[in-house]
Amino acid sequence: MIEDLNIVVLGALELSSIAIGIKALDEMVKIAPIQVIDARTMCPGKYLIVFSGDVASAEYSYKKGVETAQNHLVDSLFLPMIHNDVLAAIGKIVKTSQWNSIGIIETFSVISSIEAADRAAKEGGVRIIEVRLAIGFGGKSYVKMIGSLDEVQAAMEAGTQSAKVKNLLCSEVIIPQPHPEIKPFFMK
Repeated sequence: MIEDLNIVVLGALELSSIAIGIKALDEMVKIAPIQVIDARTMCPGKYLIVFSGDVASAEYSYKKGVETAQNHLVDSLFLPMIHNDVLAAIGKIVKTSQWNSIGIIETFSVISSIEAADRAAKEGGVRIIEVRLAIGFGGKSYVKMIGSLDEVQAAMEAGTQSAKVKNLLCSEVIIPQPHPEIKPFFMK
């Protein structure tokens, strides 16, 4: 599980070519000792590489992956000191009894969602419930969070900033005082 790893740096590359993605992965592990957390195909015909390591190793591998990807790079992330709540929420639901306001950030890339979740969590106060990596969503990814309305508004503003700049934000929603009836569906 990702949250059980001793993450110093989280890096990720999202490529538009599966073949180039596999080549980039090979080049990345050859140049420096990194831990590959996930490497796989995803919709629509993209390749995702998520890795960690010490700062120097991760940086060498990241640069080699970007160099190998060339014009096939959809999005990339080199993130020292990722927020622990984000690590715990990547690819799964984090259970909580909290039920105030909810926020959802939907992006066109996995990388943008991880980055959005990290920025939202670092803004403070919100609980990151899930960072859903694209699987069968046409390459989209999303982040779900819970907190007070003020906290969610601030976290959403911080979280969507980078995706907006990259033109990778699909949608953002804040639901103040969500009805208790939707909680079981939100939490699965």
